[in-house]
Amino acid sequence: MRAVVCRAWGPPESLMVEEVPEPRPGPDDVLIQVRACGVNFADALIVQGTYQEKPLLPFTPGLEVAGEIVAMGRDVAGFATGQRVAALCATGGYAETVTAPAAVTVQIPDSMPYETAAGFLVAYGTAHVGLDYRARLGAGETLLVHGAAGGVGLAAVEVGKAMGATVIATAGSQDKRALASSRGADHVIDYRAGEFKDLVKMLTDDRGTDVVFDPVGGSVLAQSMRCIAWGGRLLVIGFAAGDIPQVPAGLVLVKNISLIGVYWGAYRMHNPAVITRSLHRLFKWFERGALRPMVSETLPLERAAQAMRRLLDREARGKIVLTTAG
Repeated sequence: MRAVVCRAWGPPESLMVEEVPEPRPGPDDVLIQVRACGVNFADALIVQGTYQEKPLLPFTPGLEVAGEIVAMGRDVAGFATGQRVAALCATGGYAETVTAPAAVTVQIPDSMPYETAAGFLVAYGTAHVGLDYRARLGAGETLLVHGAAGGVGLAAVEVGKAMGATVIATAGSQDKRALASSRGADHVIDYRAGEFKDLVKMLTDDRGTDVVFDPVGGSVLAQSMRCIAWGGRLLVIGFAAGDIPQVPAGLVLVKNISLIGVYWGAYRMHNPAVITRSLHRLFKWFERGALRPMVSETLPLERAAQAMRRLLDREARGKIVLTTAG
């Protein structure tokens, strides 16, 4: 089969498409014929060796896939060959076939195209688990979403609205802010135009925002802590800005702030049932039209490096997806 292969830590441009042996499912795995694979910021970090997890070299990147089950391990129940599914895999998604644990494999709605499903799991799963399971966002609360035009930020805007929150979205260009507005953001802010914390306070009658969803990091997190409400919850999603900030512990104390880490992928190992329960709820919201996932680009496997580079340069809108059509 064809697969994108990483043989040494380095930039995405060092990746190559090669012919490799097809994997075999373990007792608890399904073998999936991949139709599409989501491209994530984490993928670009993994191939550079800068992610919190380092697979053994050589390996094929790719965390989320959609396709059909073509084989199953002996202990798998509840699935059938030919079933349309999406799955979370530690690595291996940028390929024509991949194995995934049945515990983090879900049937996708008939109305959901493979390209949409492939870009759905990580972005919407991270947004929902972060906002629901971790922050306990309530209807009527205010949610501040940074990086609101990226895959996970845009998902957080939609999920926050589905949960009944007032959403304030930040993004760095006019078209990105327009995209966030089109997905339900009540207010949009250019975070590069100065101190966004003052605008957040103005929009909340000086109270501050109840929940912050931050996949950007850097100076954005420091400002967020100055416009978060007393007793607010700040979700640390990632560091797209490239800078892991130091937290002012004094503000954490005096404002009773809860700093909450959201490493969604870790649920695959520690509590996969959280992932599948969350996704089933998200699929219901999708079917009733509350969620409108945006796949901005669909590229072949051979252009995986280009897709990753667009994420690293923060040029992507919504999700970029790879397909195996050749």
